[in-house]
Amino acid sequence: MKELTQLKMEIRRQSGDVIVGMVPVNQEDFILGSSSVRLAEHRSGQLQSVSLHLNLLQEDHWIFDGLDQKTPIRVFVPLDPKPEKMTAMYMFADWWTRPAFAERFEDIPPRTQVLLLKGKDKCACLVPMVGEHWKAAVNGGTETELCLELSAGVGGSMSVEEPLYILAEGDTVREAVHCAFTWLAGEKGIPMRQERRLPDQFRSLGWCSWNAFYTDVDETGLRQKAEEFSQKSVPVRWMIIDDGWMSTKDTFLTDFVPDRKKFPGGFSQMVKDIRRSSTIQKFGVWHALGGYWSGVQKDSVLAEQEAEHLTKTVNGLLVPSPEHGAAFYQHWYQLLRRQGIEFVKVDGQSTAARYFENTLPVSSAVRGMNEALESGASLMDNNILNCMGMAMENVLARPASAVSRNSDDFFPDREGSFTEHLLENAYNAIYHDELYCCDWDMFWTSHPDGRKHSLLRAISGGPVYFSDRVGETNPDVLRPLAYLDGSLPMMIRSAKPTEDCVFSDPRSGGVLKLHNAAPWGSGMAGGIAVYNLTGEQQSFSFAPSDIPELEKSRRYWVYDWFGKQAWSIGTEGRFEGTMDAQGFGWYVILPEKESLSCLGLTEKYVGFSAVEYVSEAPSCTTLVLRETGTVSWLSHRECRNAELNGADITSKIVTENSVNTLTKVSPEEGKNSVPAFIYTLHLEEKPEKAVLCIRW
Repeated sequence: MKELTQLKMEIRRQSGDVIVGMVPVNQEDFILGSSSVRLAEHRSGQLQSVSLHLNLLQEDHWIFDGLDQKTPIRVFVPLDPKPEKMTAMYMFADWWTRPAFAERFEDIPPRTQVLLLKGKDKCACLVPMVGEHWKAAVNGGTETELCLELSAGVGGSMSVEEPLYILAEGDTVREAVHCAFTWLAGEKGIPMRQERRLPDQFRSLGWCSWNAFYTDVDETGLRQKAEEFSQKSVPVRWMIIDDGWMSTKDTFLTDFVPDRKKFPGGFSQMVKDIRRSSTIQKFGVWHALGGYWSGVQKDSVLAEQEAEHLTKTVNGLLVPSPEHGAAFYQHWYQLLRRQGIEFVKVDGQSTAARYFENTLPVSSAVRGMNEALESGASLMDNNILNCMGMAMENVLARPASAVSRNSDDFFPDREGSFTEHLLENAYNAIYHDELYCCDWDMFWTSHPDGRKHSLLRAISGGPVYFSDRVGETNPDVLRPLAYLDGSLPMMIRSAKPTEDCVFSDPRSGGVLKLHNAAPWGSGMAGGIAVYNLTGEQQSFSFAPSDIPELEKSRRYWVYDWFGKQAWSIGTEGRFEGTMDAQGFGWYVILPEKESLSCLGLTEKYVGFSAVEYVSEAPSCTTLVLRETGTVSWLSHRECRNAELNGADITSKIVTENSVNTLTKVSPEEGKNSVPAFIYTLHLEEKPEKAVLCIRW
């Protein structure tokens, strides 16, 4: 990261005049055409920040030729040394980002809001800044420079005093991204992910009405779905009533109360009845940030009642005011709370920039709306699932809420949609996880890709919920995801690509490997999910060191969850394998202990986190698991007997296929195989603690 000396700038005024020239860095009041410009560079450790101060000069006091609305300012930034590879997280819609893999600046897509860079010895993360009124984005570039575009969504400004971008370096992508977003959180006065409180219901299994009913949701359908869960013993703990429940006309909200035809008595009685007859205890409803997609109906009673809390935009919409809109949400949520609703899913958040185009500067308008929303949602303890809100002005504006959608929708009927869904979630999480618990959206258990989706949700580190139509829920697909009471064995953060996958497009060769970790006794274990997104068999490898949080150990077990085999490798060893075309796998990695390493509840993807306590003695190992069920452990030693909660269960140990010979070992071990024992106990599933005593 060399010191900047000068940057090329383009300034476009409303009259169409364009000023182009080189501006020195850290020089006061440099005159460029009819503008006074200062570019200021600041450095702190591994982080560089650059800001812009610009004033347009007026020749005539009665002529105001301000900045253009569309592309008023461009700044070209040389990166020296030039990166070898780049991954651009760009806005492919107003609401979501996805990855693009590039080696040339010219190939970076428009509206890139996070740029990951790989150098010879270092990695870096460049974030175009969101200021008080303006925001920046990367929009391609030249052979030697990035192009940054600034806009405010309104024209006519005569001055700009805003940050331009930050660039953070690190030995790994993970370090660079963390450095950048830690600085951003401090600069914006918002909490990091670990400082936000995850609402309790998102730690349990949920269901959403969207892909089951779309906008045809009604009371009858919801009651039928809850009854299905009871009949199939599916422990759903919360339900989202998605789009279709509200009083609307076209795309406008007309009233706070539920649609009287679909919900004749409102929600109150339905909610009470479902709570009594099923495991569902928490109910939430969907709405758009503006009330409904196009805001509030202008000639409605609601518009009259909430007039002082609404703003009329230049394009004629009535939406909650960035300054006074908190009361709008408070009044709505008070009514919903009285009817048993305890949380909200708020969609269309990045549409706020559209609402206020040519009305208010984008950054201040969006920040005001997000703050108004969360102020209103204090009545629900900030229990919000933020959605369609990945524009950086939204990402950096939420004061407290913890959960944010991490991708475009799950599309059950769109061919090949799984690959795109996986790509977006995996790569978006690289930066989005720094600030939020990432929601990887709902899925269908009955879908042909249902099991692929279920593994993704298990390792996502976020909410797990599905949306099958009435009668179509497959309990077998859900069983590996949740405990008997519906609680989730939740991983500690979002699953992310391993460092060697960050700058490679997994659709064109190789595999996509995702890593995550979860508590395991008093330590930490983890796993690698492998997805082959190509039409050919692919080889892959990974190492325990690919999971940064993994408990340190001299050796590790690698357990193939689907293949039910295990291997022992050294700290620096690599596991090598192959994956069939469009195949997927899940490899649990446990530190190798002296007596045994417990896989926990092996019918759960993250069942190792069910291990709450381990005590090792020379002749006996004692384990405490969260509940009973199918339990397995790995050991080089032969078990003499086992007790569960004081009762001898040695006879229940399954012996067929329980002895496995290691066929793959770390390079330093050569070709010598090591015998390993995989012990499995098939126990009756009960929602009670399991205290296992294994004697040797």
